[in-house]
Amino acid sequence: MKRKIVCRCEDVSEEEIISAIDEGCTDLEELRRKLRIGMGACQGRTCIPIVVRILARKTGKKIEEIPFPTSRPPVVPVKLGSLASDEDEI
Repeated sequence: MKRKIVCRCEDVSEEEIISAIDEGCTDLEELRRKLRIGMGACQGRTCIPIVVRILARKTGKKIEEIPFPTSRPPVVPVKLGSLASDEDEI
């Protein structure tokens, strides 16, 4: 049987999501922490809506009752060169 990949960035399957829900994960934030769903390059644009539908189906909640994660951009933009530099900046 083929794996149904839900989160392509983190290679998470539908079976893994269902298993985590069966083990006690009851909300999206718990699933994100356990499986890293939505933490890849697309930041959940593809997988989060699918995961919400699976979570609603498995828990009996309505989709509207499941809060979507908030985006958390950096507080202060950082230049990529600053992260790679060996020099101390003041």
